Amino acid sequence: MFFPIGDDNVKGRYTPIVTYLLIAVNCYIFWQQLQFTPEQLSRFFYSYGSIPAMIWKAENLHTLFTSMFLHSGWMHIIGNMLFLAIFADNIEATIGNFKFLLFYLAGGVFAALVHCFVLSGSTIPCIGASGAISATLGAYLVMFPSSRVRVLFFIFAFRVSAFIFLGLYIIEQVMAGVESLKLQAADSSGVGYWAHIGGFAYGFVRGWFFRRNIPKSAFSRRFQ
Repeated sequence: MFFPIGDDNVKGRYTPIVTYLLIAVNCYIFWQQLQFTPEQLSRFFYSYGSIPAMIWKAENLHTLFTSMFLHSGWMHIIGNMLFLAIFADNIEATIGNFKFLLFYLAGGVFAALVHCFVLSGSTIPCIGASGAISATLGAYLVMFPSSRVRVLFFIFAFRVSAFIFLGLYIIEQVMAGVESLKLQAADSSGVGYWAHIGGFAYGFVRGWFFRRNIPKSAFSRRFQ
């Protein structure tokens, strides 16, 4: 299994306030979830997760927003927050705090809508920040394709370009998403592949508009 553990940072003194805030909010809500009984947690997910069958009846539309702050377990939130911490800061530093917040939230809503469209008959809640984070990954691929991502494979660490790492990520998501539809088990794995794909597509398109904000000689090399 490959895990990203760092990347090249945009030069300059900046603090990714929104990225830190999003991580804090997600972690706080997850901590609150830990206080629930299994029955309470199930009701919580069905109340605030995006249920495709209800979204297409124009019911509980607020869950398109609330669902991106819920997580099903430790690995779910750790993985999402790791990707957010590594890839979001460069984008926030480039386009600004407020614009990044709007981009992130819009990406999460769009990702949830794509998931609900593909699985329109599903009554299983879609939860997690993965769609919004995938939007960040899509934008990162366009904006910083030559940035180096430090990857951990078991005990070995090495660097690959963002183009390769994120390219492989979206190829894997598309293949898994298509295969899940062929098996007619699109949501049985618990992974919202189509939310990932939708979010990534949104970020990829938006990334082209953000490219003009990238400073020349953008990177400082964190890992030497």
